[in-house]
Amino acid sequence: MTGTVTAILGALLLAGASTLGDFIWAHFSLEHRPTYGLIHGTLLCAVIGLYLGLLRKRPVPGAVGGAIIGFGAAAGFYLLARLAGMAAMFPLWMVFWIAFALLDARVLIDHAIRPATIRNALVRGAVAAVASGLAFYAISDIWLDRSPGGPYYGVNFVSWTVAFLPGFLALLAGPARAGR
Repeated sequence: MTGTVTAILGALLLAGASTLGDFIWAHFSLEHRPTYGLIHGTLLCAVIGLYLGLLRKRPVPGAVGGAIIGFGAAAGFYLLARLAGMAAMFPLWMVFWIAFALLDARVLIDHAIRPATIRNALVRGAVAAVASGLAFYAISDIWLDRSPGGPYYGVNFVSWTVAFLPGFLALLAGPARAGR
């Protein structure tokens, strides 16, 4: 599979996981508590790490690394939220893409086959952070729609796909990736 196809598949997988998360939050009428947010962030990022790890034939380090990234990003959100409120979500969304680029480059890629550099990972992570951060900001109103029937899960799925796709494209597609 090409990097573009794996990026699209990753975005669709994470859109599904995120939409499931939206359903759980809404269906069980969960209040926004740090414990729930830490669990949510840890599980969601474990799925990202697992996906990247499966692509590299290292699913366990991917899932564990993703869970650590997710817990750290969620914890960072709750620390920053004291100062910035819900806007703290945006920089942490961007930071986790940089962390995933580093996880991919330093842990998941077989260095005997493709030597990865920190610089390349940071560039890919920064591109993922900015592009996906802008997309995440663009879709962030999906949480503000408090319709009586609950969220529109089709809209959420498409929105999450839009939010995740630039990050996965930056990490998985492009000539720099193939040339490693």
